Amino acid sequence: MSRSLFQHTYEDVISMENLLEAWQEFVKGKRSRDDVQAFERSLMENLFSLHTRLTDMTYRHAPYQAFIISDPKTRHIHKASVADRVLHRALYRRLYPFFDRTFIADSFSCRMGKGTHKALDRFNVFARKVSQNHRKTVWVLTCDIRKFFASIDQRVLLTMLDGYIADKRIVRLLETILQSFSSGIEGIGLPLGNLTSQMLANVYLNAFDQFVKHRLRVKLYIRYADDFVLFSEHREYLENILEEIDAFLFQRLRLSLHPRKIELRSIASGIDFLGWVHFPHYRVLRTSTKRKMLKNLKGSAKPETLASYLGLLRHGDTYELSQQILEGDRAL
Repeated sequence: MSRSLFQHTYEDVISMENLLEAWQEFVKGKRSRDDVQAFERSLMENLFSLHTRLTDMTYRHAPYQAFIISDPKTRHIHKASVADRVLHRALYRRLYPFFDRTFIADSFSCRMGKGTHKALDRFNVFARKVSQNHRKTVWVLTCDIRKFFASIDQRVLLTMLDGYIADKRIVRLLETILQSFSSGIEGIGLPLGNLTSQMLANVYLNAFDQFVKHRLRVKLYIRYADDFVLFSEHREYLENILEEIDAFLFQRLRLSLHPRKIELRSIASGIDFLGWVHFPHYRVLRTSTKRKMLKNLKGSAKPETLASYLGLLRHGDTYELSQQILEGDRAL
């Protein structure tokens, strides 16, 4: 079966119309930031300058501003310049709709209409299906890819993109963006923080998704970013395909599973996935997530933060924790 190609031209991607629309999307909620205000003061001049550099192929990506966040894991974020982020948005506007059609239905990270809550709902659907409404034992293999963003092989990714994109000038532009980042090893890694990185990470792991669904023929599989789960009523089946999964990730994608985050358990013993521990008839918040939440709320929590956490808690069995948070808020 022939693969469909991305048919937009380079001129379409870098057009002033697309750059302007990308700016309008990018600037929402960011107008108070100093770098955004500085760019907006000479908006048309800055956009025309970007367009000219893209047209005559002299565009170079500016250095990143690096910083660290804890949420709760420590993450190294790399923030691009405003002009570069507008370009990332312009590329995303054209590329995302095409690539999203190539992804499997049960890939839930950084996709419109998907997200964490949809992935959790799907987990429940699969658990009920395999267990025949919790009448049979369900085995779940949970895995995590070790240092995923920092391990992506840019050459492998570019080969994938080249196979999809007809206008090779777009591929060369993506290569320029990829090569603007260094993880410390040449040609390895994507920067956390780029809009394009989120999309390209899904392109990269789509090869794995297709392998699991069509080569291994696993029907019940969910992936969210670098976390994934597989369901079966047979423990031995999941034990046997783990070696094939590990081999494919290393040989095809130069990735490896986190050895301490591979678990094969029954749902009755509790499955830790996306911040929740899942049991046959309910799910509870992961202990570390609960501790972080209570720590963040200690003292003076903003109303929007409180509302966000209470909204999160509605997706599990958390009545007592919700009451604890509400009582703490009323006591302030």
